Amino acid sequence: MANTSSAKKMVRKIERRTAVNTSRRSRMRTFIRKVEEAIVGGDKKNAEAALKAAEPEIMRAVSKGVIHKNTGSRKVSRLSSRVKAMG
Repeated sequence: MANTSSAKKMVRKIERRTAVNTSRRSRMRTFIRKVEEAIVGGDKKNAEAALKAAEPEIMRAVSKGVIHKNTGSRKVSRLSSRVKAMG
């Protein structure tokens, strides 16, 4: 348990930050899931639109420090290649 006042304050800050990061990560995953559902559904036009919406959301998570830069780039790359491979 935190002893000093600064340690107690850090615990409070970490709790707030964790809540924000969890929310951002969940939002990003929702956008990714929409793209994947469109891919499974076979609707290329819908998949492209979902990817266009998901890419800035993934990069926003990167800029906020929720995920690493390379992880975000990898996710975008893999999704776009899957959409591109659709008939």
